This record gives sequence, structure tokens and C-alpha cells, in this order.
Amino acid sequence: MTDPYPLRPITDGEFTAWARMIADTYGIDRTEAEIANQRAATELDRTVAAFEGEAPVGGASLYRRLLTVPGAVLPVAGVATVGVTPTHRRRGILTAMMRRQLTDLHERGAEPVAALRPAEAPIYGRYGYGPATRGNQFRCDKSAMSFRPGVDFGEGSIRLLDRAEARPLIERVYEEVRTTVVGWPDRQDVHWNVRLYDEPEAREGASRFRFAVHREPDGRATGYALYRHAEGTVRVEELAAVSRTAYAALWRFLAGIDLVRWIEYEGALDDPLPHLLTDPRAARSWPVDRIWVRLVEVDRALAARRYAIPLDVVLEVRDEFCPWNTGRYRLRAEGDEAGCERTRAAADLELGSTELGAAYLGGTTLASLAAAGQVRELRPGALARASTAFRHGREPFYPGGWAFPLY
Repeated sequence: MTDPYPLRPITDGEFTAWARMIADTYGIDRTEAEIANQRAATELDRTVAAFEGEAPVGGASLYRRLLTVPGAVLPVAGVATVGVTPTHRRRGILTAMMRRQLTDLHERGAEPVAALRPAEAPIYGRYGYGPATRGNQFRCDKSAMSFRPGVDFGEGSIRLLDRAEARPLIERVYEEVRTTVVGWPDRQDVHWNVRLYDEPEAREGASRFRFAVHREPDGRATGYALYRHAEGTVRVEELAAVSRTAYAALWRFLAGIDLVRWIEYEGALDDPLPHLLTDPRAARSWPVDRIWVRLVEVDRALAARRYAIPLDVVLEVRDEFCPWNTGRYRLRAEGDEAGCERTRAAADLELGSTELGAAYLGGTTLASLAAAGQVRELRPGALARASTAFRHGREPFYPGGWAFPLY
């Protein structure tokens, strides 16, 4: 039987129509400049499109990225630009594209982990993705932001720089911070071009970007805040600092901006901002899901990261969408060594691919998933030890914008 919506990668001549079709599914208009930036970051052989005749009616793409995971930096397949035109919903097109992506990764022996940032949370769990990082959306009352006595702001200074002067400095800061945290992807030139795209259509009614760069007395850049002004609000798009004093100094600067009432910012779930303030309630926040992770190859993925305590556990994994993952795995880890292989030994824990993805970066705990009935303990004590081993010292956090993995 002929497939009514055959799948294949797009050609260069089809890119603009394909990209605009996906943008239309989100109600977004794309300019020629935005399309050009997207094209520069896109590898055509890692795209997939569903066609009706010569017209694309669905699409998705993969991007090679490096992601910091507990104790390591791992190649991941970043999933983005996913959409099905509204005229062709509920025809199995999205499921077919997701299956094609993951099967291709498996058959090529490519990245063992896929990651995405979904526009709608209910969609991707059925494909084995789990919510692995959360962000904290802060709305700060600037008038109430006084700093606790004894906060160390260091000896550095902050200057507002233009784009050309700021960009190489913030790139270096980002790369230095990235190696110390979990959940941050690498950024090449094409990714920075998209992250810093600042034409009027990208501003959502706000001002152009402001670049506040923190420097130490020796001139070394150690932090930055990328922000906009919007109707009495400072909208912090990204903040990174290599030291606690640079972090505190950037917040003192932001809290001192005149003629605004609010500061909006998305930080980590355990962001230290409230602890700098005399009144922590001046920085009210609520959590939101961000990166969702999918283990394409369970054994390779689990062996690639490191664990908080020594561990020897047998996992019974269910994976209906990627059946090659179904089975039992013995995961052993100690210090900087980790290994994972198939086994016939009795299982200690039973869980699905979605739960493994959620716990992979050390944020969502296996214990909390078990309390929700999504992980089953088969050997007493195995759950507590495995849950502790999968954790990380700080909450994983993704600092970019909506379209992982481009930002």
C-alpha cells in the first residue's frame, strides 16, 4: 500500500517552503533574514518532511549538539522545527516522523540521547521523552529588592556595551560557565546568530537587546546580562556569571535600573537570587518544564554520564516506541567509571523510557517518579540508592530561548 504522506529529507530548494510551513503551524511569520539564519544552522540530511504531492505537510529536524550532563559532555541530537500543518493533523504524520528520527539515530549508531523543548507538554511523553530540566520563572518587584547585609559584590564593574564589543566577551563567559553546570548546550557561530537575532520582528514589542558585561579589575569578563525593556519591565533574556560575586553584582545592577517596576527572568530551579535579598518574596517564581530527554540507546546513554555515589543496579526497561531498548540492563558506576550492559539477572527497578529520560540529567528523581507509580522497586533499598546516584549537585538548567537546540 502506498504511503499517502511519504517521508524524506528536504532539498535546499524546498527549505524555505518547509520552514514557512512549520512556522505557520505555530502562527509565526518568518522574515527572509530569520529563514536565512535557520538555513545556516540546518543540516538538510538530518531533516525529515512529510509530503502530499510536492507540498510539505509536516517536518522536523535534528541538530548535532554537545550537552553538559552529570560528570561529562555528551553529543546529543537536538530536535527542533517540529510541526504538522493544521490541515493534516491526526493522520499519524507526527508519530511517523518521530519514529523515523529515532530509528535513523539507532541504525546509524549516532547520538545516544535526543533532546527537545516542547511547545506543548502532553505531546512527547508518548514518544519516550521525559521532562529532565525545569526553569524558574521569576517576576521581581524591583521596589522591594534590597540586598542582605554582607552580600559580596566583588571589586569588578559593569558596562553596557554594543553588540560588536559584547559578543566575543559573552561567548567566552558562556563557554566557561557551560563546563560547570548541567543542561547547557554548546553554541557555535550559527547558534549565537540565532540567539542574538534582534530585528524588530523578534522583539515582541520590547526594546532591542542591552548587553551588560561584568569585568574584574584585571579586565577579564566574568558575567553578563542580556536584557530588554518592555512597558515598565526589564526582561532578562539570559544571565551568566563565572563567580558568585559577578552574579551578585549583575543583580545589583539590574535592580538599580530606573523607571521600571518589574524584572522578569528565568533561572534555575535552585537559582540563588532569592537568597541574596532581604525579602525573598520580592522575587516570586513558578517552575516550568524545559528540556525533555529521550534515551535512544539505553546502554550507551547510561554509561556516558557519571553518578553521585557508587551504584550496581539492574534496570528493567520498557520501551514500546523504540523496542530495541526493551530489556534488562546492569548499570555499574564508581567514581569516574560507569558501564551499562544487557543482562539476564533479576531486575532491581522497573521503569519506562520516559522515566529514564526524565531522570537522566539529575533533576527529576527516581524516588518522586516511584511515588507517582511510574517506577517500581523490585529489590528493597534499590530505589533510594539509584535515586541518590542519579542526582547532581545543582539542578540542571537550560538557559536558552524557546527553540532548543538553536539558542
